[in-house]
Amino acid sequence: MKLIAPITGLLSKDKKLNDFIKNVFGYYPGNILLYKLAFCHRSASTEEIKGLRINNERLEYLGDAILSAIIADYLFKKFPGKDEGFLTEMRSRIVSRDNLNKLSEKLGMHQFIKASASNMYRSIKGDAFEAFIGATFLDKGYNFTKKVIINRIIKYHIDIDEIEINNHNYKSKLIEWTQHEKKQIEFVVTDEVGSGFNKQYIVDVLINNIRSGTGRDYSIKKAEQNAAEKALENIVKPELI
Repeated sequence: MKLIAPITGLLSKDKKLNDFIKNVFGYYPGNILLYKLAFCHRSASTEEIKGLRINNERLEYLGDAILSAIIADYLFKKFPGKDEGFLTEMRSRIVSRDNLNKLSEKLGMHQFIKASASNMYRSIKGDAFEAFIGATFLDKGYNFTKKVIINRIIKYHIDIDEIEINNHNYKSKLIEWTQHEKKQIEFVVTDEVGSGFNKQYIVDVLINNIRSGTGRDYSIKKAEQNAAEKALENIVKPELI
């Protein structure tokens, strides 16, 4: 059945967002306010309801769970012969913050994000993507959201085969190497730089109590990945990277 855009959507000030959702994701939103909220970062929230600031954090929480479940189901069916470890690793790569940031940028979602200027370079794009999924779920339901993710996102924007081949989990690779070599490994947060939204963590990776790599990022997990990558470059054979 041919979809017809609601007259109110086409004539409103939100026409650009309404048309973007239709062009990129294939449907017109029922409640455009949900999608506007999905793009409002907490640094740009000004209103409060019962003491709760109005931003996309709750939608992000919901979208993260919905996206994870749909990706898990998709991978379970696509790889019937693979074990739990493989499926978990694949899902982690697909929904990683770096991957969602890049996906959000590729889709053009960044143009609608509202945030303070100092926060536009962090994980905010991936957060908005997850919040958008949460908005879609509330607006259209689980089965509809699942079809959008599979037919509009995975099909055209995520190369599952490439993700399977290219493993960029440097921390996991380094841990596997140290176990094989019977070496001790430890990730230590050595410092915090900045404050608030701009706080970064500095992490050292110690192999047999010797600092082998240092990483820095806005999340401890990403700083650990950066430190592990440096350690792999410094002490491990290049083919393992």
